[in-house]
Amino acid sequence: MSNLIILLVPLLLLFMLFRSNKKRQEQAKELRSALEPGSGVRTIGGMYALVKSVNEETVELEVAPGTVVHYTKGAIAAVLDREEYDAIINGRPAEDEPAETVDEADEKPLSFDKKDESGTDGTDDEAPQSK
Repeated sequence: MSNLIILLVPLLLLFMLFRSNKKRQEQAKELRSALEPGSGVRTIGGMYALVKSVNEETVELEVAPGTVVHYTKGAIAAVLDREEYDAIINGRPAEDEPAETVDEADEKPLSFDKKDESGTDGTDDEAPQSK
């Protein structure tokens, strides 16, 4: 019985390893199929760009107006929705998230004075004087 367990455990681990690899390959294939001109992407280096054209092995990305660079398809980490890309690049909040409002009455001004809120200047009047 113990010999059977010793044989089955490595086989189970190999099966799980191959299954996770297959899932990763399918996700990468779906990502490559979602690449189309005009969509926003994030590269594995963290750069955001717009897809200008998709070739057999490479993708042309516009990183700035008029600046087009070539990347391999494997360098694309994520294909972003148009709204998400716009929110990241232009700093606009997403439509489903409420914009943060700051109440001026709740906000306290930052002060670097040595005086604390009690009105003292921060010195201890009862401390002994050095001679």
